[in-house]
Amino acid sequence: MSFAWPWQYSFPPFFTLQPNCETRQKQLSAWCALALAYSQRHRLPAMTVREAQDSPLFANHRLQRKLPLESIQVVLEELRKNGNLEWLDKNKTSFLIMWRRPEEWGKLIYQWVSKNGLTNSVFTLYELTSGDDTENEEFHGLDETMLLRALQALQQEHKAEIITLDDGRGVKFF
Repeated sequence: MSFAWPWQYSFPPFFTLQPNCETRQKQLSAWCALALAYSQRHRLPAMTVREAQDSPLFANHRLQRKLPLESIQVVLEELRKNGNLEWLDKNKTSFLIMWRRPEEWGKLIYQWVSKNGLTNSVFTLYELTSGDDTENEEFHGLDETMLLRALQALQQEHKAEIITLDDGRGVKFF
């Protein structure tokens, strides 16, 4: 199943941020929605700005158009303001893109735990994201950074505790 690009992606002016304030805001909203959908479809949790710049997300080779670096940074900053992006370094060269916030992932994981009667059970992080039991779950294959943030959110709600095991980390659900 391939990614369904929105109509704007085939419209050359989409790759130039518009000067009119109202038009620009609609354009930024469209770019944010596209970035989140693309990242979700391709399961891209973390990226560098360079990777983003060279990816099909910001470069339509059929049109021979690319969103300029300065504009990409405006889009990324808009995602950050909306709570969907977090910079991973001070220089703002790499970022975590969140099509779901950690609390939302935590809720999904805890629903699975409850639904399957697995409270008071201990899991390794690997079992949660790569185990056979979670194969059909949305959080299967989730990036470890985002998984830990989701589990930290559950820990704050007293629904889980992150623990250190002999071969890594795990989690106990309550």
